[in-house]
Amino acid sequence: MLLGTHTPKLDDKGRVILPSKFRDDLGAGVVITRGQDRCLYVFSTQEFERVHERIREAPLANKQARDFLRMFLSGASAEKPDSQNRVTIPPPLRAYAGLEKELVVTGVGAHAEIWDAEAWNAYAAANEESYAELEQEVIPGLF
Repeated sequence: MLLGTHTPKLDDKGRVILPSKFRDDLGAGVVITRGQDRCLYVFSTQEFERVHERIREAPLANKQARDFLRMFLSGASAEKPDSQNRVTIPPPLRAYAGLEKELVVTGVGAHAEIWDAEAWNAYAAANEESYAELEQEVIPGLF
């Protein structure tokens, strides 16, 4: 399970070192793709296959499902960490997420997310209060 937040840097070649505590969970290869809120999702190859199997069941007659599938899958890039545990983030994905030098990598259960640090800070500031004030269960049965 991927948990926690780390602040690595993007190098000049578009590579990032995945935090050491994520490496065991992410395995020898990862799939990076567009996420919601202009971040990138990072899945282990095995977890991506599980997600892919589920989304293949989406109804193609539903325009919103088609749009989601197109954006999610067309940006997906399989990457293998190099000997220094760096993965390359392809230029179109860096552009989508607005990645600059400073990044935030956060664990979100079964996947990680990569954010531009300024975008993450803005997201966290905008959502912290509403999170603290939740009055209803967002995920039924969790608490």
